[in-house]
Amino acid sequence: MAPNAKEVSASGSLDGEHAFANITYEMQKGDSGVWTFTTPVLPSEFYRYHFTVDGVRTVDPANAHAIRDVGNISNVFLIGGGKADLYKVNDVPHGTVAYRWYNSPGNGMMRRLSVYTPPGYENSTAKFPVLYLFHGVGGDEEAWLGSGRASEIMDNLIAQGKAEPMIVVMTNGNVSQEAAPGEGIQGFVKPTFMLPHTMDGKFEETFIDVMKFIESNYRTPATKESRAIAGLSMGGFHTANISLYYPNTFDYVGLFSSALGVRPMNNNPSPVYQNQDEKLKQQMENGYKLYWMGMGVDDMPMIYNGNKNFREKMDSIGMKYEYVESKGGHTWNNWRDYLSIFAQRLFK
Repeated sequence: MAPNAKEVSASGSLDGEHAFANITYEMQKGDSGVWTFTTPVLPSEFYRYHFTVDGVRTVDPANAHAIRDVGNISNVFLIGGGKADLYKVNDVPHGTVAYRWYNSPGNGMMRRLSVYTPPGYENSTAKFPVLYLFHGVGGDEEAWLGSGRASEIMDNLIAQGKAEPMIVVMTNGNVSQEAAPGEGIQGFVKPTFMLPHTMDGKFEETFIDVMKFIESNYRTPATKESRAIAGLSMGGFHTANISLYYPNTFDYVGLFSSALGVRPMNNNPSPVYQNQDEKLKQQMENGYKLYWMGMGVDDMPMIYNGNKNFREKMDSIGMKYEYVESKGGHTWNNWRDYLSIFAQRLFK
């Protein structure tokens, strides 16, 4: 309802044929002052959208359901009856999500992360394997829980017997930041992309602080066989480099649209990024159970080609991996799919 507006549009993934891209749709003003846009029939998916009213971005005042992705707020809705049933809160046993603070001596601060424990963890004495799951640039420890629907995906896969019960640790990859915007002592800061030390090796170098906290505070075997690591975009970049820097630590590695074609910040000569060929060979010789890579065919050329070059390097030494290409590009639609696939392959 905007009777005095001159131009209104809706932007988002509101077209079944182009659900992997953010597209703007012009809305039509009716006699009552209500602007409308009618979508085609939409397939089952988790959708996001926002309005632009006379050049000003805004959320839908009639939809209370919205999430933050980096610095933008978008409304969301879910259409079930298909793959998005995996993203719903269904009538199944639920795990627990906790925000925990851990000491990071490598960064000189207390930092916040999110931890999903599977249904029944609190009433059990069993040990559970761990998946370390990383967000993309501009994200934080809340990204996989919001846009990624990670807790819903894990609840449903575990209930269906398709995934092993596991702990999922969702970190904040911005090591200059204590926590998500508004959750640390810096207060209600404006969310931004590419904070200091985001891709200069510091996160990878200090990741051991995260592992020490988890293995000291949660019931999990401190073994390679019980550890998996995965991430999207920047998080995929972090995943690849952490698994190289600690080459005998993870039996499962997942790269989701990994930003392998992106240069480290400031061309930093961090030891993390040095001697990659030797580290890759060592990782192969140490052995692992799964190295899984997913990529959208319409992803950014820099990232698409970076992954192609990385696979060619793996091919040249005979390093085994699984590679999947899907429709669309650099979007949460793909990353939720990749998590759903990857999680079913772990710890079997």
